[in-house]
Amino acid sequence: MSEQSTKRTAIVVGAGPVGMTAALALQSRGISCAVIEAQQKNSPRAGSRAIFLHNASLKLLESQYEGLGFTLARNGIVWPVKRTLYKGKEVYKKDYGITNTNDPDKLPPFTALHQVEIEGHIYDACIEEGVEFIWGTSVADCQSSSDGVKVITESGEEWEADYVIGADGGRSVVRQSVGLKFEGPRTQDTFLVVDIKEDEENPLPLERIFHYQHPAMGGRNVMHVPFKGGWRVDLQLLEDDDPEEFKDVEGVKKWLPKVMDPKYTERITWVSSYRFHQVVANSFTDNNRRVLLAGEAAHLFAPFGARGLNSGVPDAIIAVNGIEKALQCNKEEDRKSAIDASAHERRVAAKWNRDGSTTALHHLQGNALEMNMKREVAASLTAIAPKLGRWLDEGPYGPKFGPPELTTKY
Repeated sequence: MSEQSTKRTAIVVGAGPVGMTAALALQSRGISCAVIEAQQKNSPRAGSRAIFLHNASLKLLESQYEGLGFTLARNGIVWPVKRTLYKGKEVYKKDYGITNTNDPDKLPPFTALHQVEIEGHIYDACIEEGVEFIWGTSVADCQSSSDGVKVITESGEEWEADYVIGADGGRSVVRQSVGLKFEGPRTQDTFLVVDIKEDEENPLPLERIFHYQHPAMGGRNVMHVPFKGGWRVDLQLLEDDDPEEFKDVEGVKKWLPKVMDPKYTERITWVSSYRFHQVVANSFTDNNRRVLLAGEAAHLFAPFGARGLNSGVPDAIIAVNGIEKALQCNKEEDRKSAIDASAHERRVAAKWNRDGSTTALHHLQGNALEMNMKREVAASLTAIAPKLGRWLDEGPYGPKFGPPELTTKY
């Protein structure tokens, strides 16, 4: 490749939903860009991963490409009912009364669909906008200077850009190359995640159900979340549990009939176990203000409240806002300030999200004696104090009030 052919104004590393959102935002503003992705195009992606897009994320995606938010909504589902049970007793139920995701004028409060489908719709929008993808190309190094960035691939190719957005996941080469580090703990609790294909001819009711100390599971917490065409079942293991015993497919088939119709034991599509990181990068930009981080390259959270992808989307768009402003600056001080402002805004939001998911984790942990007592008392009083049922329902997702308002507008 010639040197001229590898020069772009911006390069995005990573073609997940966050990286593609960044590329779509860059392209829609006339900023020349390319997306470099380690995997081959259409490589199989394991598991459902992110299955939930908040209304705010749908609005942001719609603002970058007209029709994208509505396409995602139309192809996902809204579960109209959520229920919370404590040791088998229902302590909270809410019926949103919403099942229609086809309103052409109003986006739903959320949509739930497989991440592969989310990626597919964002990719289609990128192609329509003319985004350039370089597939099957691993990045080995990212070298930043005051003048720009050089991205070096495993094969030795060199790409040059004024700016790079690192959206290359939790093991981000971009983050490590420019000397940025994650800060924060890793949880000790092990969670099991099981994807199940729905029985289309005889489906379950569309309800999100959370069980505190499921009586058939030895007091382990269990959650059922529907998404388009399937279910995710989350199981929180106890401290002395052997994860291998539970996550083996044959092991799942032993316990799954205790919490779902036995027919679903033959519809398992993916099983995984996690100990979640609660980390945020020490900065979302490098010393030269030429690299910006987004998504899991910038932060990793426990999934409570669906904070991962739903924070990655604004990460990407705010990063592009900063690049757009920086490109218009004549003074180096102003250029750096534009990048700093974007990086700071998203780091503040990331720390808020980490705190929120940490609060949720504390609410769920079975070995916290004080919290156990609070949950027990709340569950016993929900009949006379319904607000306590709502507290039990919202606990696994962390606080509902939001971080500081985004600078970008819908």
